[in-house]
Amino acid sequence: MKVLKFGGTSVGSPENMRAVMRIITDGKKKTVVLSAMSGTTNSLVEIAGQLYNNNQKAALDLVDQLEKKYEKVVDELLTTAELKQKGQAVIEEVFTLLRSFDPQSFTEKEEKVIVAQGELISTQLFTLLMKENGFKTELLPALDFMRIDAEKAADLPLTRKKIAAVMGAVPPADYYITQGFICRNADGEIDNLQRGGSDYSASLIGAALDSEEIQIWTDIDGFHNNDPRYVSNTRKIEQLSFNEAAELAYFGARILHPQTVFPARVQNIPVRLKNTMNPADSGTLITAKSDGTGIKAVAAKDGITAIKIRSGRMLMAYGFLKKVFEVFERYKTPIDMISTSEVAVSLTIDTTKHLSAIREELHHFGDVEVDENMSIVCIVGDIIREESGFASRVFHALDGIPIRMISYGGSRYNISVLVPTAHKKMTLQALSDNLLNGTETH
Repeated sequence: MKVLKFGGTSVGSPENMRAVMRIITDGKKKTVVLSAMSGTTNSLVEIAGQLYNNNQKAALDLVDQLEKKYEKVVDELLTTAELKQKGQAVIEEVFTLLRSFDPQSFTEKEEKVIVAQGELISTQLFTLLMKENGFKTELLPALDFMRIDAEKAADLPLTRKKIAAVMGAVPPADYYITQGFICRNADGEIDNLQRGGSDYSASLIGAALDSEEIQIWTDIDGFHNNDPRYVSNTRKIEQLSFNEAAELAYFGARILHPQTVFPARVQNIPVRLKNTMNPADSGTLITAKSDGTGIKAVAAKDGITAIKIRSGRMLMAYGFLKKVFEVFERYKTPIDMISTSEVAVSLTIDTTKHLSAIREELHHFGDVEVDENMSIVCIVGDIIREESGFASRVFHALDGIPIRMISYGGSRYNISVLVPTAHKKMTLQALSDNLLNGTETH
């Protein structure tokens, strides 16, 4: 059985939902993971924000607007009176819930309940569409099987156990529909896998079901070798290894959630990226093997903050870095890049939520410098296969661009540089001109 995930744009309108139905109904059994309709999660987050601000009237106005949108969707999506009535019942139940929250007692727990409603609506309506068209379809509620643990990490063994029970409790079907993104936490409360988490859901479900392939359907043909929003003459990548795809996803290629490849890699399940608007295209295939073509792609991650700690106490000392890292551990702030010298350590983070507190603690170790508005640009591929001189080619390509940090050697699949975001576009184009367009890739 294959697992197919369709994002918000792919199910963003009744017309698009019908296109998804045509794609999946080829007579072969599959599990289909759906996101919320495009724009819905943003609206739900906005509703929750108004409740946080104790502005119930504004929240209810937003609820009314969103309900009208979905009433129209139901009317356009379904044709028979019976199914239209069932669709309207789904909408009525969800929007009655959205109107029931009290701003005086509103917490993060209630916010997660609100944000989960987008996926719950899209999957119920899509299941009705499938049944109306005569397809043997069952809905598998993700809240009944998708679990994260106390550390907010996916609990794959428990998910595997529960999805088997949920699937066994419904009548046999050709098409199983379920929600991406949403889950329950270790306390049994509604939670989520964070933005973009529907990709991760699909990978976890694929691993739990020992799927033959996981397909991620979006509105582009697959990974490109550079960001087409900033760089001309990009091209689609036909094949990547799990490691290469993980590096690209983490360092800015938004087509794929960064954690998606890990469950698939553990179970050695191929992942294919496909375009809902161009289903005939082969997309990008991600497997355990690299096709050995050296440099594959360049990607950039914005919103990076660089921190330098300079201290004479580092010299000939052990335990210094451990103490520095413990500061970031206490504030649950991941580190992306790190570079050290005899008397200084530089590192980067991608969230500034606890920056002030982190900076204050780091001052105990020495002088602290902080640079914001930075971008990590990474060059990804099976770089170890490149002949000597690769590093010099990178530095030559970046001649004239101010580089704040370099990370090389930590992975055979990635060399990263930190540059001011104002120089990101120039950096991406320079690398494309000198390493991709000028490099033999086949």
